[in-house]
Amino acid sequence: MATRERVQRVLDRAVAEVGIPGIVAEVKDGDRTWFATAGVADLRTGAARRPGEHVHTGSSGKAFTAAVLLSLEAEGRLGLDDPVHTWLPGVLDANGYDGDKITIRHLLSNTSGLFPTGLAPEVSHRYATRSGILRHRFDAFTTGELLRVATSQPPVGEPGERFAYSNGGFHIAGAVIEKVTGSTYEQEVDRRVIRPLGLTHTRVRPLDDTGYPAPHPRAYSTMFFKDGVDPSTITPENWESMMEEPGLPPLDVTEFNTSLGWSAGNVVSTTGDMIRFLDAMSTGSLLPPAQHRQMWTTVPTEGSHWMPYARYGLGLFELDPEATGGRTLRGVGGSLWGSWLLVIGTSDGRHTIAVHTNTEWKTWDVMFQLVEAEFGVSVGA
Repeated sequence: MATRERVQRVLDRAVAEVGIPGIVAEVKDGDRTWFATAGVADLRTGAARRPGEHVHTGSSGKAFTAAVLLSLEAEGRLGLDDPVHTWLPGVLDANGYDGDKITIRHLLSNTSGLFPTGLAPEVSHRYATRSGILRHRFDAFTTGELLRVATSQPPVGEPGERFAYSNGGFHIAGAVIEKVTGSTYEQEVDRRVIRPLGLTHTRVRPLDDTGYPAPHPRAYSTMFFKDGVDPSTITPENWESMMEEPGLPPLDVTEFNTSLGWSAGNVVSTTGDMIRFLDAMSTGSLLPPAQHRQMWTTVPTEGSHWMPYARYGLGLFELDPEATGGRTLRGVGGSLWGSWLLVIGTSDGRHTIAVHTNTEWKTWDVMFQLVEAEFGVSVGA
């Protein structure tokens, strides 16, 4: 069966069996490109998904943050091993954190020991249930609030000890960017990443923005805890068992203030632009060689309740070569209410697939089936 037909079958199964409203895949393979879709962009009208849609990229924004800081290091304006307190004195003086030991590199590699920010009661109580998200979907978070949330719970480990996914670390990294440059995070991402790469359909979402440029799909969420669940009891180990039962109708969350993401993930883009972005990050066409090597110096993620078969660099990931038969596949991705994006490709930037669903992450099976269909790699087999 041809590669394109295999990918289409995965997309069709994602809609029919996983409950994804609409899914798209854009592929660049050498000089050839193609686009496939299944499901719908709008459950009410039945409108189909199409190329060029603007979508939220979730935690893919972490890679933009890392690229800016690596650019600043290349200019000699900071060092990745600078302690956080060098630039933000006092920000980590809470709940047992030590800003003299936690470095910028720790923040970008998710090895800082900061706790998973999404489990903070200040966040989870707003968005844990359907009723909560309807009340709070337009809440805006300031940088000060995000920094306070980042240290509002005790550490989950010592700096450099192990991988633990934390949006709060990237919020602190965003604040470092603003302190070093004297300009806004949004301006620096635009100046150092978006414009040099010609990402004409990409931007950091303004903090008061709640919509998307046209065209865009509607966004649907079923990512809620069961009625009666106390969010303060949620842990990385038990959260999946606390989710709503499958089969409930999705909630339209297209209009949503996503300032909670900020420098941890608040980029709006297209699948085409994100292919160009990942290719630049994979090949080193944006950053000098020394910084490119640092971006792809990875740490293991096993035991972290994050993506299986992965190693994490600075804002991006590689599939573990031991799980891919030695094949190097690099990627970036993210999920939030109503959106999931995956971009993954070869390290030479010649073969890349970008996938988006207009609902949040459901299962790693879709990702690994697409990797097998497109690259012929059976992950973990």
